[in-house]
Amino acid sequence: MRILDRHISRHILSDIFLVLLILVGLFTLFTLIDEISEIGKYKYGLWQAMQYVLLSIPRQIYDLFPTALLLGSLLSLGALASNSELTAMRAAGVSVLRIILSVLRVGMILTLAAMLIGEMVAPYADEVAKNLRINAQSASQQRYFQGRYGFWARDGQSFINIRSILSDDTFGNITLYQFDQQRLAAIVYAKTARYHEARWTLQQVEKIQLDPQQVTRQQLPELTWNALLNPELVKIVILRPDKLSSLDLHRYIGYLQYNNQRSAEYELAFWRRISYPFTGATMIFLAVPFVFGSLRSITIGQRILVGALLGIGFYMMSQIMGNVGLVYEFNPLLSAFLPPLLCLSGAIILMRRAI
Repeated sequence: MRILDRHISRHILSDIFLVLLILVGLFTLFTLIDEISEIGKYKYGLWQAMQYVLLSIPRQIYDLFPTALLLGSLLSLGALASNSELTAMRAAGVSVLRIILSVLRVGMILTLAAMLIGEMVAPYADEVAKNLRINAQSASQQRYFQGRYGFWARDGQSFINIRSILSDDTFGNITLYQFDQQRLAAIVYAKTARYHEARWTLQQVEKIQLDPQQVTRQQLPELTWNALLNPELVKIVILRPDKLSSLDLHRYIGYLQYNNQRSAEYELAFWRRISYPFTGATMIFLAVPFVFGSLRSITIGQRILVGALLGIGFYMMSQIMGNVGLVYEFNPLLSAFLPPLLCLSGAIILMRRAI
């Protein structure tokens, strides 16, 4: 059995890596073509564009791996079926389930490797790429948040607006709205804010105190503000939820829930990451019905077409169910796991009919 496992593993590995290389190469080329239109904006040249594209490769690997797993499994198992090797294995007493387990073992190891890239490498590379692009395209050292109103957050009875990032732990153009129950008690403007030792130090401050009888204005060189919000949480918002690691998503979800804010979008992204191994297993099971039974004689081109259509169909189903779940406030765990669960159920039904 070890010889059989090595034989199947060798075919699976080579085909999955080949498909992944082709897919990543194509999408990297598309990304470079998109970035060409950005060349010439201040200091953003060809070298900066190439750096940005190279930094996007870990994200491409993570996103494209389930499709590569499906296509690679189809091609490798299809080649074994076309050469009658699968028939010989079954004639020797090897069950279909045993063959599937051999493929599944290799697929899960590769899926875990892709998960490590998605959790540890891709988020860091995405942040570096975004910062490189913004800094190269801006004449100022300040980096502004997306949207004309900057970053908004709630912290207890206070609301904070941050317009720009100056350095790692320094923010610019801060406005702090402090409430007493449902009454606005004070407005604090600060030119810069630095986070140190679990508290904010606001600098060049103008504080407007709104008392029931009078309004007072103060000019202060510094003002200390204790808050749950910290720079790491602020930086999380710079990237889209689907580009964050599970740890960052978990931290930000906890912050939003602590402040009674909507966190469904981040919860959906979190559970999609948790469901990644399940999605990988589903891709392998989807390939099985097309290499056994009456479907084993289809050509390589047909297998590639079938795999591409299945991959596109799964992606569309996942996006539609996710968006519908956000609109109608379904449980994010259900929205994340339902698409692979439905596909896996369909694959098992087709597999039973094929064999």
